[in-house]
Amino acid sequence: MFLTITTTGTAERPATDLGFLLHKHPDKAQAFSTSCGTAHVLYPEADDQRCTAALLLEVDPVALVRRGKGKGRGGAPDAALAQYVNDRPYAASSLLAVALSSVFSSALRGVCHARPELPGQARPLRIAVPALPARGGPGLVRRLFEPLGWTVTAEPVPLDEEFPEWGDSRYVRLELESDSLTLAEALRHLYVLLPVLDDAKHYWVTSEEVDKLLRAGEGWLSGHPEQNLITSRYLARRWSLTRQAKERLELVRLAEADDSEVDELDNAVAPEAETEAGAAGTGDGAEGKPVSLAAQRRDAIVTALRESGAARVLDLGCGEGQLVQELLKDTRFTEIVGVDVSVRALTIAARRLKLDRMGERQAARVTLRQGSLVYTDKQLKGYDAAVLSEVIEHLDLPRLPALEYAVFGTARPRTVLVTTPNAEYNVRWETLPAGHVRHRDHRFEWTRAQFGQWAHSVAERHGYDVGFRPVGPDDPEVGPPTQMAVFTLRATRGEGASGHESRNTRNDKRRDECGDEDEKEATAA
Repeated sequence: MFLTITTTGTAERPATDLGFLLHKHPDKAQAFSTSCGTAHVLYPEADDQRCTAALLLEVDPVALVRRGKGKGRGGAPDAALAQYVNDRPYAASSLLAVALSSVFSSALRGVCHARPELPGQARPLRIAVPALPARGGPGLVRRLFEPLGWTVTAEPVPLDEEFPEWGDSRYVRLELESDSLTLAEALRHLYVLLPVLDDAKHYWVTSEEVDKLLRAGEGWLSGHPEQNLITSRYLARRWSLTRQAKERLELVRLAEADDSEVDELDNAVAPEAETEAGAAGTGDGAEGKPVSLAAQRRDAIVTALRESGAARVLDLGCGEGQLVQELLKDTRFTEIVGVDVSVRALTIAARRLKLDRMGERQAARVTLRQGSLVYTDKQLKGYDAAVLSEVIEHLDLPRLPALEYAVFGTARPRTVLVTTPNAEYNVRWETLPAGHVRHRDHRFEWTRAQFGQWAHSVAERHGYDVGFRPVGPDDPEVGPPTQMAVFTLRATRGEGASGHESRNTRNDKRRDECGDEDEKEATAA
């Protein structure tokens, strides 16, 4: 396998800076042992105007077979023979990607201690790979590299130049050119896309490959138009790993859209123990044990959903799935969708619900989806009810209009339940210092008057009626610990449940005609 990296320069910015970036001296030819053979690094040319570094990988097919205990893929005899007689010593593949990460590890990470200013500088780059397997042909090569800022030349290699009628092989001669990329970016592109084009991994793919993909894909993979194909092929089409990678990439995309860090979004908020609730007189269970406020909240939500007649329910901001678990106990709820932005929370929810061991009929009732509640999602339309339980207080106030539009303006379920802490009740928590909120992630906590004002304004803007219910002991001075608003979509004359659908259809048509402008305004808000 052979690959060259060429750059040009001037007397002020000599091309031989490539040696500093690769951590390989241009005056030396060096050899490195890798898991698949010996990698050689040499410089065919190196002066101020032009410098080329070459990576030659000598693959040992016999050693690869011995390391794999002599078994071909699937253990078939013909597959075993193919381990000895194949194109691996000559054609770029995942083995070359492994060599890149091993020999140029510092360059791949963008580290240069001798000249720390160099890794962040874009420079003219030309990369050549004489033989690259491309399952998908030159067209796929261009679709993968051109969105990343490369000028791509991908020439098909004929099966036999003396017999052109035989057609082209699956190999291409690849040349990539760019003036706008750093060397680290270029190497990360190659590290991911070489095995993607070959559509094969020559080592066992584990969950560690997801981390490798996300590290190398940082800054470009989440927005790549061929993200699905890249992810699937890189992870050897293993469905569970591909799903895991897509969830984490979606989180990266949402974080970039919000101009925030991933950890700020993937902040799976642990369920509040609220043991103080028992001391505050929230009520006793069947055996005289205090009933937590969280349990009373779920009971109040389930009761309100039953009264509304809802069968298809959205749990928006489902967290670790406690409410979803409660809803599954009642067969009147035929479809339950839990939505949360946190991958960690959804993973915990899936374990809590035992989705992997759930019966087929029960599993058909529940879906867990990753998504941000401040963005509209057409797949959330048409449900009977939506629940926002202890969600709004985790958003910054400027984000509330976007959530309001996504839920009440676009999804428009018949019933919406919103619960949030009552700030007035905080004086009853003996362990809560004055002026503090109940959870470190709460951005605000409202009084009953503030919550009522917000709820009435939302209802008026979007055609809902709203009522309020206490959750927990209703203190005569400060009210209940949790306040719940029950929004009900107003029906026009003669409309019942079916009328709700026709009303939504008309509203959807009107919003589709001018929805782009509305969404821009809501997002800006």
